[in-house]
Amino acid sequence: MSSTSREHGTKYLDMVFLHALHALPGDERPAVAAHIAECAECRREVETLRPLIGSFVAWPTDDLCPSASLWDRLAQRLAAETGEQPALPEPQRWADTECKEVAPGLSCKLLATDTEKSQVSMLVRLAPGTDYPPHRHAGIEELYMLDGVLNVGDEKLYPGDYRRADADTVDHRIWSETGCSCVLITSLRDVIF
Repeated sequence: MSSTSREHGTKYLDMVFLHALHALPGDERPAVAAHIAECAECRREVETLRPLIGSFVAWPTDDLCPSASLWDRLAQRLAAETGEQPALPEPQRWADTECKEVAPGLSCKLLATDTEKSQVSMLVRLAPGTDYPPHRHAGIEELYMLDGVLNVGDEKLYPGDYRRADADTVDHRIWSETGCSCVLITSLRDVIF
């Protein structure tokens, strides 16, 4: 490898890897894509990475996507080592226009209703400082956290956490200090207190 090639590799290798992983900040993507289109060495590197990245498809997504707090710590550490501003990923939240505010600070988007099973699936979003009403489960309730932190009694749920509640159990206090969103599958017959 020539010194020019080593200099090129050092300068662009990280950007090529991030581009191939679709992990570049949005404002850097066009410039890196344009460079790869013009640079045979970088195109070869991307082609070499494709089979490896393709094998990621079968992996669970929680193995591939670090939590927001880990991503933030990594970005801060890299920034400290390089002396540059941290490159934080763009937050990806579902748009407010897709959901309906059903109570102050509580928004829902209906995903599906199964009248035979008396179940509903929905996206639920709690604004910071909002409580979800206490309720008794008429059937099994399943909850999958997307972002933020949700407190259910003494339990704290973080992005990627799953919670199942059996029929005839009661959630007395549910709230979020940070704001959060989750997927909720529950009975249409739950009793709200």
